[in-house]
Amino acid sequence: MMYSDEDLDSAVKKGIFTKAAVLEFRTQFSNTPGSTAVDEENFRLVTGFNDIFVVIACGLLLYSSYSVLGAINTVVSLLSLPLLAWGLAEFFVRKRKMALPAMVLMLVFVGGVFALSRYLFSSASGITYVAATGLSAIAAFVHYQRFQVPITVAAGAATALGFIAATVLYYLPGAINSILMIVLISGIFIFLLAMYWDASDLKRTTRRTDVAFWLHLLSAPMIVHPIFAYLGILEGKESTVSIAIVIVLYLLMTLVSIIIDRRAFMVSSLLYVMYALSNLFTIYGIVGYNLAATGVCIGGGLLLLSAFWRPVRSSIVKAIPVALQQFVPKT
Repeated sequence: MMYSDEDLDSAVKKGIFTKAAVLEFRTQFSNTPGSTAVDEENFRLVTGFNDIFVVIACGLLLYSSYSVLGAINTVVSLLSLPLLAWGLAEFFVRKRKMALPAMVLMLVFVGGVFALSRYLFSSASGITYVAATGLSAIAAFVHYQRFQVPITVAAGAATALGFIAATVLYYLPGAINSILMIVLISGIFIFLLAMYWDASDLKRTTRRTDVAFWLHLLSAPMIVHPIFAYLGILEGKESTVSIAIVIVLYLLMTLVSIIIDRRAFMVSSLLYVMYALSNLFTIYGIVGYNLAATGVCIGGGLLLLSAFWRPVRSSIVKAIPVALQQFVPKT
Protein backbone atom coordinates (compact mmCIF):
# COMPACT_ATOMS: atom_id res chain seq x y z
CA MET A 1 0.00 0.00 0.00
CA MET A 2 1.33 3.43 -0.99
CA TYR A 3 0.36 6.62 0.81
CA SER A 4 0.33 10.07 -0.70
CA ASP A 5 1.13 13.37 0.98
CA GLU A 6 -2.56 14.17 0.90
CA ASP A 7 -3.26 11.00 2.90
CA LEU A 8 -0.74 12.09 5.54
CA ASP A 9 -2.26 15.58 5.69
CA SER A 10 -5.69 14.02 6.10
CA ALA A 11 -4.37 11.84 8.94
CA VAL A 12 -3.05 14.96 10.67
CA LYS A 13 -6.43 16.68 10.39
CA LYS A 14 -8.14 13.63 11.88
CA GLY A 15 -5.68 13.53 14.77
CA ILE A 16 -4.15 10.18 13.82
CA PHE A 17 -0.67 11.73 13.52
CA THR A 18 0.73 14.97 14.85
CA LYS A 19 1.88 17.64 12.40
CA ALA A 20 5.37 17.54 13.92
CA ALA A 21 5.63 13.75 13.46
CA VAL A 22 4.62 13.95 9.80
CA LEU A 23 7.06 16.81 9.19
CA GLU A 24 9.86 14.82 10.83
CA PHE A 25 8.98 11.76 8.71
CA ARG A 26 9.03 13.79 5.50
CA THR A 27 12.36 15.37 6.38
CA GLN A 28 13.94 12.02 7.23
CA PHE A 29 12.55 10.41 4.08
CA SER A 30 13.65 13.23 1.77
CA ASN A 31 17.18 13.11 3.20
CA THR A 32 17.52 9.38 2.59
CA PRO A 33 19.85 8.73 -0.38
CA GLY A 34 17.95 7.23 -3.28
CA SER A 35 14.54 8.04 -1.87
CA THR A 36 11.81 8.74 -4.40
CA ALA A 37 11.19 12.13 -2.84
CA VAL A 38 14.64 13.22 -3.94
CA ASP A 39 15.48 11.19 -7.01
CA GLU A 40 12.15 11.12 -8.86
CA GLU A 41 9.61 13.60 -10.11
CA ASN A 42 6.53 12.16 -8.50
CA PHE A 43 2.99 12.89 -9.59
CA ARG A 44 -0.23 10.98 -9.21
CA LEU A 45 -1.40 9.26 -12.38
CA VAL A 46 -2.71 5.83 -11.39
CA THR A 47 -3.49 4.83 -7.80
CA GLY A 48 -4.24 1.24 -8.84
CA PHE A 49 -5.66 -0.89 -11.63
CA ASN A 50 -9.11 0.14 -10.49
CA ASP A 51 -8.33 3.57 -11.98
CA ILE A 52 -7.99 1.98 -15.42
CA PHE A 53 -11.11 -0.11 -14.86
CA VAL A 54 -13.14 2.98 -13.94
CA VAL A 55 -11.79 4.97 -16.90
CA ILE A 56 -12.83 2.21 -19.31
CA ALA A 57 -16.30 2.04 -17.75
CA CYS A 58 -16.68 5.83 -17.83
CA GLY A 59 -15.54 5.91 -21.44
CA LEU A 60 -18.12 3.32 -22.45
CA LEU A 61 -20.90 5.19 -20.63
CA LEU A 62 -19.94 8.59 -22.05
CA TYR A 63 -19.54 7.35 -25.62
CA SER A 64 -22.75 5.30 -25.54
CA SER A 65 -24.76 8.17 -24.09
CA TYR A 66 -23.37 10.58 -26.67
CA SER A 67 -24.16 8.19 -29.52
CA VAL A 68 -27.68 7.33 -28.39
CA LEU A 69 -28.67 10.92 -27.65
CA GLY A 70 -27.05 12.09 -30.89
CA ALA A 71 -29.76 10.28 -32.82
CA ILE A 72 -32.34 12.36 -30.96
CA ASN A 73 -30.79 15.82 -30.66
CA THR A 74 -27.23 17.09 -31.22
CA VAL A 75 -27.36 19.69 -28.44
CA VAL A 76 -28.61 17.15 -25.92
CA SER A 77 -25.89 14.67 -26.88
CA LEU A 78 -23.16 17.31 -26.56
CA LEU A 79 -24.63 18.53 -23.28
CA SER A 80 -24.58 14.99 -21.91
CA LEU A 81 -20.76 14.87 -21.98
CA PRO A 82 -20.01 17.65 -19.46
CA LEU A 83 -23.03 16.78 -17.32
CA LEU A 84 -22.11 13.09 -17.05
CA ALA A 85 -18.42 13.92 -16.55
CA TRP A 86 -19.29 16.25 -13.67
CA GLY A 87 -21.66 13.74 -12.09
CA LEU A 88 -19.14 10.91 -12.29
CA ALA A 89 -16.45 13.18 -10.86
CA GLU A 90 -18.61 13.87 -7.80
CA PHE A 91 -18.20 10.22 -6.81
CA PHE A 92 -14.91 9.01 -8.29
CA VAL A 93 -12.97 12.23 -7.70
CA ARG A 94 -14.55 13.93 -4.69
CA LYS A 95 -15.20 10.76 -2.69
CA ARG A 96 -12.89 8.07 -4.08
CA LYS A 97 -9.92 10.39 -4.86
CA MET A 98 -9.04 8.43 -8.00
CA ALA A 99 -6.24 10.06 -10.01
CA LEU A 100 -6.61 8.82 -13.60
CA PRO A 101 -10.42 9.12 -13.71
CA ALA A 102 -10.04 12.66 -12.34
CA MET A 103 -7.86 13.65 -15.29
CA VAL A 104 -10.00 11.94 -17.91
CA LEU A 105 -13.30 13.27 -16.55
CA MET A 106 -11.87 16.79 -16.35
CA LEU A 107 -10.74 16.64 -19.98
CA VAL A 108 -14.16 15.32 -21.04
CA PHE A 109 -15.89 18.08 -19.06
CA VAL A 110 -13.82 20.94 -20.50
CA GLY A 111 -13.77 19.36 -23.97
CA GLY A 112 -17.52 18.84 -23.80
CA VAL A 113 -18.09 22.49 -22.93
CA PHE A 114 -15.84 23.50 -25.83
CA ALA A 115 -17.66 21.23 -28.32
CA LEU A 116 -21.10 22.36 -27.13
CA SER A 117 -20.12 26.05 -27.25
CA ARG A 118 -18.63 25.71 -30.71
CA TYR A 119 -21.83 24.08 -31.97
CA LEU A 120 -24.12 26.66 -30.38
CA PHE A 121 -22.10 29.60 -31.74
CA SER A 122 -21.32 28.02 -35.12
CA SER A 123 -23.70 30.42 -36.85
CA ALA A 124 -21.92 33.45 -35.38
CA SER A 125 -19.15 33.71 -37.94
CA GLY A 126 -15.78 34.72 -36.51
CA ILE A 127 -16.77 34.66 -32.86
CA THR A 128 -17.27 30.89 -32.62
CA TYR A 129 -13.85 30.09 -31.19
CA VAL A 130 -13.81 33.20 -29.02
CA ALA A 131 -16.96 32.00 -27.26
CA ALA A 132 -15.90 28.34 -27.18
CA THR A 133 -12.45 28.96 -25.68
CA GLY A 134 -13.76 31.58 -23.27
CA LEU A 135 -16.48 29.30 -21.91
CA SER A 136 -14.01 26.40 -21.74
CA ALA A 137 -11.63 28.49 -19.64
CA ILE A 138 -14.49 29.34 -17.26
CA ALA A 139 -15.45 25.66 -17.14
CA ALA A 140 -11.87 24.70 -16.22
CA PHE A 141 -11.84 27.31 -13.45
CA VAL A 142 -15.16 26.12 -11.99
CA HIS A 143 -14.04 22.49 -12.21
CA TYR A 144 -10.80 23.21 -10.35
CA GLN A 145 -12.63 25.07 -7.59
CA ARG A 146 -14.81 22.01 -7.06
CA PHE A 147 -12.46 19.06 -7.59
CA GLN A 148 -8.91 20.45 -7.27
CA VAL A 149 -7.53 18.22 -10.06
CA PRO A 150 -3.94 19.43 -10.71
CA ILE A 151 -4.01 19.08 -14.51
CA THR A 152 -7.03 21.40 -14.64
CA VAL A 153 -4.82 24.47 -14.15
CA ALA A 154 -2.82 23.56 -17.26
CA ALA A 155 -6.02 22.91 -19.20
CA GLY A 156 -7.43 26.23 -17.98
CA ALA A 157 -4.26 28.08 -18.94
CA ALA A 158 -4.33 26.54 -22.42
CA THR A 159 -7.97 27.44 -23.01
CA ALA A 160 -7.50 30.94 -21.58
CA LEU A 161 -4.58 31.58 -23.92
CA GLY A 162 -6.66 30.10 -26.74
CA PHE A 163 -9.36 32.63 -25.87
CA ILE A 164 -6.85 35.48 -26.00
CA ALA A 165 -5.48 34.30 -29.35
CA ALA A 166 -9.00 33.85 -30.80
CA THR A 167 -10.00 37.32 -29.60
CA VAL A 168 -6.90 38.94 -31.09
CA LEU A 169 -7.47 37.20 -34.43
CA TYR A 170 -11.15 38.20 -34.39
CA TYR A 171 -10.42 41.91 -34.02
CA LEU A 172 -7.07 41.83 -35.87
CA PRO A 173 -7.29 39.24 -38.66
CA GLY A 174 -3.88 40.28 -39.93
CA ALA A 175 -2.33 38.99 -36.69
CA ILE A 176 -2.54 35.44 -38.08
CA ASN A 177 1.02 35.98 -39.30
CA SER A 178 2.09 36.55 -35.70
CA ILE A 179 0.38 33.46 -34.27
CA LEU A 180 3.70 31.69 -33.69
CA MET A 181 4.96 34.63 -31.68
CA ILE A 182 1.75 34.55 -29.63
CA VAL A 183 2.32 30.83 -28.93
CA LEU A 184 5.95 31.48 -27.94
CA ILE A 185 5.03 34.30 -25.57
CA SER A 186 2.23 32.17 -24.14
CA GLY A 187 4.66 29.30 -23.55
CA ILE A 188 7.02 31.59 -21.65
CA PHE A 189 4.09 32.89 -19.59
CA ILE A 190 2.96 29.35 -18.72
CA PHE A 191 6.53 28.46 -17.73
CA LEU A 192 6.61 31.45 -15.36
CA LEU A 193 3.21 30.38 -14.01
CA ALA A 194 4.62 26.91 -13.39
CA MET A 195 7.57 28.43 -11.54
CA TYR A 196 5.12 30.36 -9.36
CA TRP A 197 3.41 27.12 -8.32
CA ASP A 198 6.77 25.39 -7.88
CA ALA A 199 8.18 28.18 -5.71
CA SER A 200 5.19 27.88 -3.39
CA ASP A 201 6.04 24.25 -2.61
CA LEU A 202 9.80 23.76 -2.79
CA LYS A 203 9.62 20.54 -0.76
CA ARG A 204 7.22 19.03 -3.32
CA THR A 205 4.77 17.68 -0.76
CA THR A 206 1.42 19.18 -1.79
CA ARG A 207 -0.93 19.21 -4.74
CA ARG A 208 0.71 22.42 -5.93
CA THR A 209 3.73 20.50 -7.19
CA ASP A 210 1.45 18.38 -9.42
CA VAL A 211 -0.06 21.58 -10.82
CA ALA A 212 3.44 22.83 -11.67
CA PHE A 213 4.31 19.50 -13.30
CA TRP A 214 1.49 19.75 -15.84
CA LEU A 215 2.22 23.41 -16.53
CA HIS A 216 5.87 22.60 -17.28
CA LEU A 217 4.75 19.76 -19.54
CA LEU A 218 2.57 22.23 -21.46
CA SER A 219 5.03 25.12 -21.66
CA ALA A 220 8.01 23.35 -23.25
CA PRO A 221 6.45 22.44 -26.65
CA MET A 222 4.83 25.89 -26.81
CA ILE A 223 8.30 27.42 -26.52
CA VAL A 224 10.08 24.99 -28.84
CA HIS A 225 7.52 24.67 -31.65
CA PRO A 226 7.55 28.34 -32.76
CA ILE A 227 11.36 28.38 -32.77
CA PHE A 228 11.42 25.26 -34.95
CA ALA A 229 8.91 26.86 -37.30
CA TYR A 230 10.90 30.10 -37.55
CA LEU A 231 14.04 28.10 -38.38
CA GLY A 232 12.17 26.26 -41.14
CA ILE A 233 12.88 22.81 -39.71
CA LEU A 234 9.22 21.76 -39.71
CA GLU A 235 9.03 22.57 -43.44
CA GLY A 236 12.10 20.54 -44.38
CA LYS A 237 14.33 23.60 -44.80
CA GLU A 238 16.78 22.63 -42.11
CA SER A 239 20.48 23.33 -42.34
CA THR A 240 23.46 22.46 -40.21
CA VAL A 241 23.30 25.90 -38.60
CA SER A 242 19.59 25.75 -37.79
CA ILE A 243 19.86 22.26 -36.35
CA ALA A 244 22.86 23.35 -34.28
CA ILE A 245 20.71 26.17 -32.89
CA VAL A 246 18.02 23.66 -31.97
CA ILE A 247 20.52 21.41 -30.19
CA VAL A 248 21.91 24.38 -28.27
CA LEU A 249 18.36 25.36 -27.35
CA TYR A 250 17.66 21.86 -26.04
CA LEU A 251 20.87 21.89 -24.01
CA LEU A 252 19.72 25.18 -22.54
CA MET A 253 16.32 23.69 -21.71
CA THR A 254 18.09 20.72 -20.15
CA LEU A 255 20.10 23.10 -17.99
CA VAL A 256 16.91 24.85 -16.89
CA SER A 257 15.29 21.47 -16.17
CA ILE A 258 18.18 20.47 -13.93
CA ILE A 259 18.11 23.77 -12.05
CA ILE A 260 14.35 23.72 -11.39
CA ASP A 261 14.44 19.91 -10.88
CA ARG A 262 11.78 19.27 -13.51
CA ARG A 263 12.45 16.53 -16.03
CA ALA A 264 9.02 17.13 -17.58
CA PHE A 265 10.13 20.48 -19.00
CA MET A 266 12.96 18.75 -20.87
CA VAL A 267 11.15 15.58 -21.95
CA SER A 268 8.05 17.29 -23.38
CA SER A 269 10.21 18.87 -26.11
CA LEU A 270 12.22 15.71 -26.76
CA LEU A 271 10.43 14.69 -29.99
CA TYR A 272 11.36 18.00 -31.62
CA VAL A 273 15.03 17.52 -30.84
CA MET A 274 15.01 13.90 -32.01
CA TYR A 275 13.54 15.06 -35.30
CA ALA A 276 16.22 17.71 -35.70
CA LEU A 277 19.07 15.37 -34.77
CA SER A 278 17.74 12.70 -37.14
CA ASN A 279 17.81 15.26 -39.96
CA LEU A 280 21.35 16.22 -39.00
CA PHE A 281 22.49 12.61 -39.44
CA THR A 282 20.69 12.53 -42.79
CA ILE A 283 22.55 15.64 -43.93
CA TYR A 284 25.85 13.90 -43.19
CA GLY A 285 24.85 10.77 -45.10
CA ILE A 286 23.82 8.48 -42.24
CA VAL A 287 20.45 7.87 -43.89
CA GLY A 288 19.83 4.22 -43.11
CA TYR A 289 20.63 4.54 -39.43
CA ASN A 290 19.58 8.12 -38.69
CA LEU A 291 16.78 7.14 -36.29
CA ALA A 292 18.91 4.51 -34.56
CA ALA A 293 21.83 6.93 -34.21
CA THR A 294 19.46 9.57 -32.82
CA GLY A 295 18.10 7.10 -30.27
CA VAL A 296 21.60 6.10 -29.17
CA CYS A 297 22.72 9.70 -28.69
CA ILE A 298 19.59 10.99 -26.98
CA GLY A 299 18.82 7.82 -25.01
CA GLY A 300 22.39 7.40 -23.81
CA GLY A 301 22.61 11.03 -22.76
CA LEU A 302 19.33 10.88 -20.85
CA LEU A 303 20.34 7.68 -19.06
CA LEU A 304 23.63 9.20 -17.96
CA LEU A 305 21.84 12.32 -16.79
CA SER A 306 19.31 10.23 -14.88
CA ALA A 307 22.06 8.23 -13.18
CA PHE A 308 23.96 11.33 -12.06
CA TRP A 309 21.06 13.75 -11.71
CA ARG A 310 21.67 14.62 -8.05
CA PRO A 311 25.43 15.37 -8.18
CA VAL A 312 25.07 17.21 -11.48
CA ARG A 313 22.20 19.29 -10.16
CA SER A 314 24.00 20.01 -6.90
CA SER A 315 27.01 21.41 -8.77
CA ILE A 316 24.91 23.53 -11.10
CA VAL A 317 22.58 24.95 -8.43
CA LYS A 318 25.54 25.98 -6.27
CA ALA A 319 26.90 27.93 -9.24
CA ILE A 320 23.78 30.06 -9.81
CA PRO A 321 23.19 33.31 -7.86
CA VAL A 322 21.93 32.92 -4.30
CA ALA A 323 18.95 35.13 -5.14
CA LEU A 324 17.76 32.49 -7.62
CA GLN A 325 18.47 29.50 -5.39
CA GLN A 326 15.60 30.43 -3.11
CA PHE A 327 13.12 29.74 -5.94
CA VAL A 328 14.29 26.18 -6.65
CA PRO A 329 14.33 23.02 -4.50
CA LYS A 330 17.38 22.44 -2.37
CA THR A 331 19.92 19.89 -3.56
